[in-house]
Amino acid sequence: MSQQLSHYLAEKNITDYEFVGIRTGGVWVAKAIQKSLANEKLIGELDISFYRDDFTQIGLNPKVEPSSLPFETKDKHIVLFDDVLMSGRTVRAAMNELFDYGRPASITLAVLVDVGRPELPIAPHVVGAKLSLAEGQRIKLIGPENLHLKIQ
Repeated sequence: MSQQLSHYLAEKNITDYEFVGIRTGGVWVAKAIQKSLANEKLIGELDISFYRDDFTQIGLNPKVEPSSLPFETKDKHIVLFDDVLMSGRTVRAAMNELFDYGRPASITLAVLVDVGRPELPIAPHVVGAKLSLAEGQRIKLIGPENLHLKIQ
């Protein structure tokens, strides 16, 4: 996935970018890609709990932590990482939160796995793998060390 991301950024002529991971799995993926690219910049972390459109239905996640963006987002090229893209609702929430910090120049979406069940018009720019799941199956990312996926 790091080669795909490097190629995409080079193709778009994006040389100055910031990494942002959606907690928790997206942060793990961002850190793994950062390490493979020998990138030493600080990584932003988003906790999108308050930005979810189903917040009133599922309630508050007991592990809500403040988001951390150690850089300005205004006019920056952001690489947004998520572990699994299913409906697109998590990514939509993350983009809403990013815009509250400032309007980025661009957002590149990089996901480890695209399950291909979009409910919103959101598609990744960079994908580690595309999987088709049977009804009722879910994917869980195990990490942060030795990242691997488990199908449940």
